[in-house]
Amino acid sequence: MTPRPWTPTGSKKLLRTRIFDVEERGYRRPGGGEGKFVVLDAPDWVNVLALTPERRLVVVRQFRFGTAALSWEIPGGVMEPGEEPVSAGARELREETGLSAPAPRLLASVSPNPAFLANTHHIVLAENAAPDPRGLSWDPDEEIETRAIPLGEADAWVRDGRIRHSLVLAALLHLRLAGLV
Repeated sequence: MTPRPWTPTGSKKLLRTRIFDVEERGYRRPGGGEGKFVVLDAPDWVNVLALTPERRLVVVRQFRFGTAALSWEIPGGVMEPGEEPVSAGARELREETGLSAPAPRLLASVSPNPAFLANTHHIVLAENAAPDPRGLSWDPDEEIETRAIPLGEADAWVRDGRIRHSLVLAALLHLRLAGLV
């Protein structure tokens, strides 16, 4: 059997929060039957694979409230309404690390978890990242450690569990698929 798209029958906001809305969405199955499903409607997200001129990968470590632990990641954050992924990536890279790159580009866009998340995760590649004269501009709830690791060490960081963030893992996969590792 080949699955077909279901038809939306309506939606209702159940909860609004600072970082996402919870919606109940109704759908009708082709051929009959209906159901209601919970969806998190969150803003799109961007992460940046920043490589220095020496081909070192820029990683950041910060406290994450969901896991209540420090997390090694790549720079990134929530996109502003109407913001393009490459612009958002360049902004996040500078704000979190104080670096910028001459020609960042979109590498890929993925669905973080299409079962219940309605947003898109964009992966930006920023080669030749170097210090930006404007410096850091952390959000009030950010406290970030920045390192530049040899690109070849990223796999070891994944294997030994230092990098566990699933969106970062997706970004590293796309870096490899682009032949840049």
